[in-house]
Amino acid sequence: MADKKRVLVSALIGGLLTVAVSAGGNADLVKQGEKIFNTKKIGNCLACHDANGKKINNPGNLGPKLQGLSAWPAEALYAKVYDPYQGNPISAMPAFGKNGVLDDAQIKAVVAYLKTIK
Repeated sequence: MADKKRVLVSALIGGLLTVAVSAGGNADLVKQGEKIFNTKKIGNCLACHDANGKKINNPGNLGPKLQGLSAWPAEALYAKVYDPYQGNPISAMPAFGKNGVLDDAQIKAVVAYLKTIK
């Protein structure tokens, strides 16, 4: 019985460490995504979008105000950034991935940032 408890405690500690490492890595990804979102020469998302609850200087209003994205599946957000025309053929949003403006890693970073928007 003592061996089972040791195994369980070891598994729990290992799991907590994995979560802590993942959370730290995710924080870096969110930070990269925020930079892409706010940088005019990279993503320039702020040219069209305001993000609910985020400090953004002079956001645009061509696109919708971004809110509730923390509830969206990451895959749906990725698809929207990669090629918004798949879900909306008359979208004014550029196809950042399909057109090669952002690479896979950059889109994943933007998605990580978008998932922080409540």
